[in-house]
Amino acid sequence: MTTAARPIEAEERLHRVLGEDTRPQQRPGALSTSLTMGWRALVKIKRSPGQLFNATITPVMFTLIFTYLFGGAISGSSSEYLQFLLPGILVQGVLFISTQTGVALTTDLQQGIFDRFKSMPIWRPSPLTGALIGDVVRYAISSVVVVAVGLALGFRPDGGLLGVTGGVLLAVLFGFCVSWIWTFLGLVLRTPQAVSALGMLLLSLLTFASNIFAEPATMPGWLKAFVDINPIGYVVTASRSLMNGDGTADLGPALISCAVLLVVFVPLSLLRYNKSE
Repeated sequence: MTTAARPIEAEERLHRVLGEDTRPQQRPGALSTSLTMGWRALVKIKRSPGQLFNATITPVMFTLIFTYLFGGAISGSSSEYLQFLLPGILVQGVLFISTQTGVALTTDLQQGIFDRFKSMPIWRPSPLTGALIGDVVRYAISSVVVVAVGLALGFRPDGGLLGVTGGVLLAVLFGFCVSWIWTFLGLVLRTPQAVSALGMLLLSLLTFASNIFAEPATMPGWLKAFVDINPIGYVVTASRSLMNGDGTADLGPALISCAVLLVVFVPLSLLRYNKSE
């Protein structure tokens, strides 16, 4: 075969390929792209195991410190206090690691990764929803570790496996809803340092001024009034009721709190994301 014939043959093959009546692949749907972005978030966790370290060590430290340093003074014995404390620590642990949602988002924004996502033929909000799917996995891991440590220390929930599962699912759901707050703040503040600092300040205030560590009845009137309307308290109370086998009577206010967070911050986050350059 001569050299001149080779370009002609290559050109004929190209025409045959371009002339084939093949339909282009359908555009991926919202669920598909969200799950793909969720997988990306899990790969990031694999490459940065420090995220799991923070998600597990912090709640374990709080469990040990408050159980053995303050349990006797608050409830008379460490073992009795652990029954009260652990559902609250479960919720607190999920909340503290939820700030990572905003931190990771602002990091991607600074690196220009979201500009590339916006140019792709995918469902536009999928980078946000996918990141939150990955965060749910972190919340679940943190919750399982807290429950396992609690059981090792002597936590014995009267609600059994079903009650513990319900308490964990409620904590994970609440963490997912709160993550939308950090998503919105991440889009507004634009720096990981600002999101992290604001998140720790707000969560420290809201978790310590709640019923996680002590009964509101023992607090001053002005503090009790704040604790009684703190959404974190609704979730902690419902989680305790589920784990202690007291039924689902306290579940309503907790689910309403989750719904309010979603109704407010999901549209705000999506609107801000669509308007961001």
